[in-house]
Amino acid sequence: MSRKRPTVADLRAMKGKRQLTMLRVLNLDEAQAAERAGVDIVSVPPELVLNPEYRDAAPSLFTMPGENFFEIGTADDFVRWAFRLYKASADAVYCSAGYATIKRMADDAIPVIGHVGLIPSRATWTGGFKAVGKTADTALQVFEAVKQLEAAGAVGAEIEVVPVEVAKAISERTSLIMLSMGAGTGCDAQYLFADDILGQNRGHMPRHSKVYRNFAAEYDRLQAERVAAFSEYVADVNSGAYPEDRHIVHMEPAELSLFMKRVDARS
Repeated sequence: MSRKRPTVADLRAMKGKRQLTMLRVLNLDEAQAAERAGVDIVSVPPELVLNPEYRDAAPSLFTMPGENFFEIGTADDFVRWAFRLYKASADAVYCSAGYATIKRMADDAIPVIGHVGLIPSRATWTGGFKAVGKTADTALQVFEAVKQLEAAGAVGAEIEVVPVEVAKAISERTSLIMLSMGAGTGCDAQYLFADDILGQNRGHMPRHSKVYRNFAAEYDRLQAERVAAFSEYVADVNSGAYPEDRHIVHMEPAELSLFMKRVDARS
């Protein structure tokens, strides 16, 4: 049974009623798998939603492309960037730039998802890659950031590595769709990276991540098989085992004789 792609209004109506699922996916295979698995929301690289095959792979995924603010530029640059993505079937755009930039897009009816808590592109302001909002003062700063996003016209916000108690209290006091990355179930959606779920990430695993498969081991196995196959090919060429007669084409003897006479005459 096919699913209907949710709208912003649909997501707002679901706030507080059930936990939505969200993934960061990087390619068509992952997007198609998310579609078939029943995931609700995906974050994607902009080039993926611009791929004309994207909606064939993921017809019902609420799709949110995004890049770090310093990759895009000024507020006007963001608007041009967002229009192109919206035209290509994006349902919202992620933006970690300032409130004025978010308001600039919202004023032009672009649904915008902001970011609070640990914001990787701005982590220097909160002490690096660690939890944000563990004191009353810093928790209030997260709350105030959410209220600033509301005022700017955002429709939602990723809330990353904030204490669960703080995230729940904030989510209950905002109209924004709150996307939890390591901030607990008091928000509206749970957000993980496909790389972590699939076990593709060979680096640091965040506390909030959960590994369901070991694709890294499978890639290692495939790479070993790749090397073995290439090595066998090299050995076959060196030994004369390749090519065999079945790999080549022969000329009819009469045509070959005629060809040889003509080519010798020109030599």
